[in-house]
Amino acid sequence: MTDTAAPSYTPAPSYTDPARPPRRKWRLVRGVWKLLVAIKDGLVLLAMLLFFGLIFAALNARPGTKAIKDGALVLDLNGSIVEQPEEQAAFAALSGQSTTRQFRLRDVVRAIDTARTDGRVKVLVLDLDSFGGAYPAALGEVGDALARVRASGKPVLAYATAYTDGGYRLAANASEVWVNPMGGTIFMGPGGNQLYYKGLIDKLGVNAHVYRVGRYKSFVEPYTRADQSEDAKAASTALYGTLFSQWREAVAKARPKAQIAQFMTAPDKVIIAANGNIAEANLRAGIVDKLGDRIAFGRRVAEIAGSDDKKPAGNYASITYDTWVKANPLPTGGDSIGVLTIAGEIVDGESGPGKAAGKTIEKAVLDGLAKKTLKALVVRVDSPGGSVLASEQIRLAILEAKRQKLPVVVSMGGLAASGGYWVSTPADVIFAEPGTITGSIGIFGVVPTFENALAKIGVTSDGVKTTPLSGQPDITGGTTPMFDAIAQAGIENGYRAFVSRVAASRKMTPARVDEIGQGRVWDGGTARQIGLVDRFGTLKDAIDEAAKRAKLDPAKVHAEYLEKKPGFLATIAQDFGNDGSDDDAGGGDAFAHVAADRRQMLARAVGDMKRLATSGSVQARCLECGGMGPTTAGFSDAKLLDLLLARIGF
Repeated sequence: MTDTAAPSYTPAPSYTDPARPPRRKWRLVRGVWKLLVAIKDGLVLLAMLLFFGLIFAALNARPGTKAIKDGALVLDLNGSIVEQPEEQAAFAALSGQSTTRQFRLRDVVRAIDTARTDGRVKVLVLDLDSFGGAYPAALGEVGDALARVRASGKPVLAYATAYTDGGYRLAANASEVWVNPMGGTIFMGPGGNQLYYKGLIDKLGVNAHVYRVGRYKSFVEPYTRADQSEDAKAASTALYGTLFSQWREAVAKARPKAQIAQFMTAPDKVIIAANGNIAEANLRAGIVDKLGDRIAFGRRVAEIAGSDDKKPAGNYASITYDTWVKANPLPTGGDSIGVLTIAGEIVDGESGPGKAAGKTIEKAVLDGLAKKTLKALVVRVDSPGGSVLASEQIRLAILEAKRQKLPVVVSMGGLAASGGYWVSTPADVIFAEPGTITGSIGIFGVVPTFENALAKIGVTSDGVKTTPLSGQPDITGGTTPMFDAIAQAGIENGYRAFVSRVAASRKMTPARVDEIGQGRVWDGGTARQIGLVDRFGTLKDAIDEAAKRAKLDPAKVHAEYLEKKPGFLATIAQDFGNDGSDDDAGGGDAFAHVAADRRQMLARAVGDMKRLATSGSVQARCLECGGMGPTTAGFSDAKLLDLLLARIGF
């Protein structure tokens, strides 16, 4: 037998083997590397904080009086005017996403009023090419401010390719109204078609279980009908007719020579007589003063404000809106009158600006009262309503001010309907404008179930129930008659609570409130006649009244707004989004406005379906309110549409 050689054995290298560094040295190297990485990360973070801090400081630095030179104050209203702008997503503007701007009403009015008495402003330029609209009351307040400038003798020049009805409500107050010769204005009047989803819901197999009180409470009709009910149509006809009459009266007062009647009754004849030239027809009717493109308009402004020969034709010395607003902040002297803003849809929980979240607003009120510096509380309401639960939460928070013996005055803005009226009931006195949309005293609840939709794809549901209400409301199997009866009883109880609060506040009998309630929406003028509103007046009038009730001199108080300040990132995003907002922007002719309206219609439709699927509480909300407000959809609906279009490849 042949011996086999033993296998050779090579010992593992020891820690002293020069081919392999000792473990201790490896640990040392790794530690040094981690330290270097940590230092690097720290320096990067420090640099980013410093960078954004400098941006924040630069964007928020208030320019001094010497920083503003003589020129034209340019109000490029390329967005909608609202009571409280929604908070943009952080860095949305930096990422290149298009955002629709929202202008705060009180800032716009303050900018106009301060320009009236400031010698550096030689002319006020109103650029309405991309104006996104506002509620009638807001248009009236801005229009009145423009009229005050014009009455002072300071020129006000307006320009647009095609004015919307809301845009012309403002432009009518200008001393010179310009329109692009390739554009022109056709007045549409309020109203139009509302989307109804009953046919789609039936095809999808969705059952919309509706529980409501209010003969005119039409918010749920798009989910239960294919057309508008006669009651809803009658209420809308009355509301829109009154508001349209106010629009015509305001335009006639501001611009008596404008022959708008013929553009309302027979616009085709007027335009055909001008050979289809809408702008020329506007000029002949005195609706506009001048036809010209932006270069011609710029030259006209330059005659008043001056220009720079080194810059392109049509330039003029200008002062941007954002610069002017920052240079003219709100006063801070004297005693504090708290102003609580309830703007947008009323929702449960917490939310940012532009939505009235119950918990957020409750905290704002209680924190403001805890300081013990407020002498009175003014509640500024600009809301179509929403969650009943959140509305009651806000109402109770406002009552805390009354428990502290503070006067409470409500100032209604563009609208204060449904939940917006619910939160107004603690008021000692209610101010509104003739164009305010209010009332809509009624509530409802919607529960969608999908048993028919699931059956179409062969899915059914079954299980064990220990009580008649086990699993109810069952979104997969449908609701039961017992649940429906309980839900309707709960809605009726909520309506009685609504009526009782209004009756106690307005010193009416419940029967009278029920008579003018039933979900009926009223204009501010009619609301005053039937006792839902006490006086006409702006937010300033309400603050003055609150001061008087607190036995203070209105000239020696200031408004302290009880609202969450935007965060660091949100402020940067907003300022970047506003950057360049005063640059010339083409709003387009009538056809371009139609294209924009199509997108807004899609955004509203997507938002409506989302609200049907996600509404989580009893609602007090107004449908008609949306027909007279800003023409641009809210950020949330527009963002949802963008996501949907991106998903399907558009």
